[in-house]
Amino acid sequence: MAARPTLLLLPGLMCDHAVWAAQVEAFSASHECIVPRYGTLASLAAMAEQVLDEAPPGPLAVAGHSMGGRVAFEMWARAPQRISHLALLDTSWHPLPPGAEGERERAGRYALLAIARTQGLRAMAREWAQGMVHPSRLGTPLFEAVLDMFERSSVEAFAAQIEALLARRDAGPLLSGIAVPTLLLCGREDGWSPPARHEVMHAHIPGSTLRVIERCGHMSTMEQPEVVNAALRDWLAERAIDRTI
Repeated sequence: MAARPTLLLLPGLMCDHAVWAAQVEAFSASHECIVPRYGTLASLAAMAEQVLDEAPPGPLAVAGHSMGGRVAFEMWARAPQRISHLALLDTSWHPLPPGAEGERERAGRYALLAIARTQGLRAMAREWAQGMVHPSRLGTPLFEAVLDMFERSSVEAFAAQIEALLARRDAGPLLSGIAVPTLLLCGREDGWSPPARHEVMHAHIPGSTLRVIERCGHMSTMEQPEVVNAALRDWLAERAIDRTI
């Protein structure tokens, strides 16, 4: 019996298996689904290297959500020959902006870290996550599940992952060289990684597919799992390009 192909599901900042739970359930029969953990690694490069080191040797279908998309870019930069498919969900390619805009982002992230240290992770998460889901889902069990997920992490992991994101590369130069079936997907109401950013990536990645999900914020895999699963199923069905010849 042939081994199942590997589907790597890369979580974002402070996220764990819960962000991909619906996808693991949907694809475990056909794929070996792996949701990595980053621990307190403080660089996207180190996260990518750990994922590559721990992954099975065969071709990898890689899906990254939010910060996980950044990790996916680092994996592509290091080992494109190992990646058969690439999905980038609710993410972006841009580095920390220069000047005042970048300083505002840095200050905002450090302010959340200060809340986590002084008031606890759930207090931080309740403030941070207000803009993370579609407004109709605020205060719902799904919103509480997002808070639960963040609370399962640690202040140390939050601090490390903030540093990783602040030092993120400009992945723009990678886009035109991505030569595998690629899905760009985001929520219509994703205020953190809006559709416009995915449209830019779609324009620069040859042959890529763009899906924008209605009534959906940043947490697309949890907010609209059936729609996301349908898009992933189509993506996985695309024939991988033979790059050995």
